[in-house]
Amino acid sequence: MWLTDLHIPGQEGAWALHIQDGKIQTLAPAAGPNPASAAAHGFGSLSFDGALVFPGLINSHDHLDFNLFPALGHSRYTNYRTWGWDIHSKNAADIAAVLKVPQPLRTLWGIYKNLLNGFTTVVNHGVHLNTTGAPITVHQQCHNLHSIGFERNWRWKLNRPASAWPYVLHVGEGTDIEAQLEITRLLRWNLFKKPLIAIHGVAMTEEQAARFHALVWCPASNYFLLDRTAQIERLKTRVPIVFGTDSTLTAPWDCWSQIRLARMEQAATDKELWQMLTVTPAAVWGLTDRGMLAEGLLADLVIAKPGLASPTSGANPHTEPTMDAFFNLTPDDILLVIRHGKVVLFDPGLKEKLTQTLGMENSFQQAGPGGKYVPGDITGLMQHIKEVYPEVKFPIG
Repeated sequence: MWLTDLHIPGQEGAWALHIQDGKIQTLAPAAGPNPASAAAHGFGSLSFDGALVFPGLINSHDHLDFNLFPALGHSRYTNYRTWGWDIHSKNAADIAAVLKVPQPLRTLWGIYKNLLNGFTTVVNHGVHLNTTGAPITVHQQCHNLHSIGFERNWRWKLNRPASAWPYVLHVGEGTDIEAQLEITRLLRWNLFKKPLIAIHGVAMTEEQAARFHALVWCPASNYFLLDRTAQIERLKTRVPIVFGTDSTLTAPWDCWSQIRLARMEQAATDKELWQMLTVTPAAVWGLTDRGMLAEGLLADLVIAKPGLASPTSGANPHTEPTMDAFFNLTPDDILLVIRHGKVVLFDPGLKEKLTQTLGMENSFQQAGPGGKYVPGDITGLMQHIKEVYPEVKFPIG
């Protein structure tokens, strides 16, 4: 398959990609072959009239089975423990209603959230989930501990003999002194110097950051709970930073609004924020076959209409105006998502082209009226969820 007349954010000129056997075989700064030439060689060809193309994004933190929850919180908190106690006290019935939905259904809904936002890889935090047949990659090759505050026997779990996978946990999720001291306790008890990946790190100092393998930045979740986020401008010099969306318990379904919030922080350049979504998490999680558009890597990629210009574009001295089209995207702008060389999402406007050019089988269904086409029975999934949880408010359909 050839994809032609595309623009890579931050780079000049038109580009063409040739995908075969699940990988990018050719990436060339040219318009690519014409449809007749591609067909003569047995390849389909799609031209996109200058649309954006970029690597499938990597979401470094989500709780896939928690994305049916509405945002729960009643104030700004000093740490995650006071938030947890508060919502379990005041929202027990709401929480119970969501948890009645069988976990496989909740998990699949979380997978669709990531797909519809252009993520082709997501790192799940929590219990190991069965994600066989998922249209995106769900990375679970890590040791998940919730937090020092809520994980029973965390010291033993951290120091027991185990694989070399990193240990991932919510760390420093607060604005009080206890949140900072919690990080010190974790580091002190990491007796065998296991690789640690911190989620949130709002209270983290530069000295503490240097002792972690990576930090997952979730600004939308942080602001919802704490009205503050991690000091990325300082921490980024001491530890690799990757981006996470968190679940809808504390952050919006629209992950692009979260990305724009991160950009508005002015704590990272456009290039650094781009890398937090692509090449840096690929390295952090050991997924070195993705995260870039490069020949020989997996064909995980997204094609989208350029996002509309924002009135604040260019106001940040760290930003690069040529990247505005990427950072102003919305889920509606996504035209095509490819994972491992196979189409896993397409815009209704591409249906005829895909059917004629690539001979795609009819195994896709629209995510709501006029929505994107995705594999599987998303309508049936929503109906099953609603039967169990009638109060649900879907952001699509």
